Amino acid sequence: MKFKAELYDEKVLRRVITRIAHEISERNESLDDVVLVGVKTRGVPFGQRLARCIHDKIDESVNVPVGALDITTFRDDIDNGARKRQLNNSEMPCDINGKTVIITDDVICTGRTARAAIDALITFGRPAKIQLAVLVDRGHREVPIRADYVGKNIPTSHLETIKVGFAETDGRDFVEIYE
Repeated sequence: MKFKAELYDEKVLRRVITRIAHEISERNESLDDVVLVGVKTRGVPFGQRLARCIHDKIDESVNVPVGALDITTFRDDIDNGARKRQLNNSEMPCDINGKTVIITDDVICTGRTARAAIDALITFGRPAKIQLAVLVDRGHREVPIRADYVGKNIPTSHLETIKVGFAETDGRDFVEIYE
């Protein structure tokens, strides 16, 4: 893979997360019933930063719970016969029944990861609503899923790759495109 361009640096990433946090606040009547659940790996720090931003910049009385979702066994590229529905690496911060659960992920492309995340989430309960927040939407859908909150739409070719990094997982904040 060859580096093509930096799409977000630390400053732009912070602004995008702040904007998405405000959109979440505007679209949901009460943040008291909102739960953020990040798709492992980079959806988790994204969700944590959204929760921190909601608390720090929108409403200090709100502490949005953040969970982590391991979708590995729900992916459709794993042999269904060999699949075992184990969620050992997932962590729900609270009961999600009747809540608005916002799945957070770094990039959406085909929509298959988001579909797997919904399947995995449902094993924990029945949310009142499920929404999706992503930093980058590449297009290329193979299933009819769209994000409710999008940092930026970046049309890419199938040969290009978007890489997202967070200081928590990668040592620095960035969104880059490679070909």
